[in-house]
Amino acid sequence: MSIVIALALGGNAGDVRINFENAVAALGAAGIRDIMMSSVRVTAPVDCPPGSPDFFNAALTGLCDISPLELLDLCKRLEHAAGRALNYPRNSPRPLDIDIILYGDLIYSDERLTVPHPRAAEREFVLGPLAEIAPELVFPDSGLSVGELLGRLKKSFTRMD
Repeated sequence: MSIVIALALGGNAGDVRINFENAVAALGAAGIRDIMMSSVRVTAPVDCPPGSPDFFNAALTGLCDISPLELLDLCKRLEHAAGRALNYPRNSPRPLDIDIILYGDLIYSDERLTVPHPRAAEREFVLGPLAEIAPELVFPDSGLSVGELLGRLKKSFTRMD
């Protein structure tokens, strides 16, 4: 049975756009089907060391027949193939970062993986690109759609003078 997945792509070192293209091709070659990718956005780094370059961010959705941990392993292999070190300081500059945001309606957590991604609902650089291609996807932990979460996030930043 195919599961709808949502992934966030990010990077701020090297040729990130080529890394995104290569990752999407490799995901397709690995059996992820019906891939839709958002446009690429440039955003300021969040929770990164001072002086970190801006990030390129995008989201993609697709249909998946592998387990969440197999998908995680695939994403880690693609990050490594793009030049990301196996052991790296948290939030350091990187050529490719792939986060599993949603895996169907699964709510799951262990020492390697948490889905839905624990901070995705608080990050415009995740929700914005994802809303571009799949605003109707629902975060099973909150019952709210990507579009609803993005609206709440934007509303929380709106000042009332």
